[in-house]
Amino acid sequence: MRKQSRRQFLIHAAGAGAAFAAAGLWRGLGASPLGKPVGIQLWTVNDTLKHDPAGTLNQLGKIGFKEVEAAGFAGLAPKEFRRLLDAAGLRCPSAHLQFDMDNLGKAFDEAHALGASYAAASSLIEPVGKAMSTKLEWKSAMGREEAKRTVDVANRIGEAAKRAGLQFALHNHDREFIDLGNGEVGYDIVWRDTDPKLVQFEIDCGWMVFAGRNPVDYFKKYPGRIPLIHVKDFQPKKNPNGAPMSEQMLGSELGRGTVDYRPIFAAAKAAGLKHYFAEQEGPFSRMSQLEAAQVAYDYLHSIS
Repeated sequence: MRKQSRRQFLIHAAGAGAAFAAAGLWRGLGASPLGKPVGIQLWTVNDTLKHDPAGTLNQLGKIGFKEVEAAGFAGLAPKEFRRLLDAAGLRCPSAHLQFDMDNLGKAFDEAHALGASYAAASSLIEPVGKAMSTKLEWKSAMGREEAKRTVDVANRIGEAAKRAGLQFALHNHDREFIDLGNGEVGYDIVWRDTDPKLVQFEIDCGWMVFAGRNPVDYFKKYPGRIPLIHVKDFQPKKNPNGAPMSEQMLGSELGRGTVDYRPIFAAAKAAGLKHYFAEQEGPFSRMSQLEAAQVAYDYLHSIS
């Protein structure tokens, strides 16, 4: 074989790089934040997933996602859903589950069927696992009594999860951060009084930022307790000076809203983050759910 000059090698390499980019493959070879696989919360593609579970998961794999966090099973049995994940080349380290306090084993069995290590709750509104009955309830703050009940329930689920070989994690929205007086918020009561060995946290960074709090502060204060995060963005508030939760928040594609994730990822790395999942709230008026997933993947690579 004829020996190439350095200049010829670089020219050929540049040509190969262009070919990769044109084929949509160059992105997939790039770095990821924290050097960890890029994940997505499946709620982001919930409508598409219900319509075509196998096709949606395969498309997420083609985009470049390696991990997902489940939020339901698209009408399938957990084991069947796991089969589709495996076929798409996707791992599921965490799952949002419904917890029946009289039968916690059901949720844990689902987590094991998916191959998950984390059993996560999106919230612990009582009765546990039941959606809030009215929008008004979502507009109310987490008060001290609810926070105390959440501590008790979270510790009980966490203890049972540990016995089942799983780690329980609790996710937030914005209502946990309403000031209850003297700067105290319900979320901080939950952090303070839950057992660190039993209860860890999944910070939804978008909701936290729009509640007026900074995820960086929690990473610094609670290193080792935040193995998971949701990477979420929102469109600007119509009334930035309005009271907390005074308006409906509209989801944005990652990088096209108002949350800067560079300092958040820097703090997360120092605090021992294990997995991160892109997630988008609706409405999806500007593009389809899968198109938004592609934007999220590209953004996460751009900030690595």
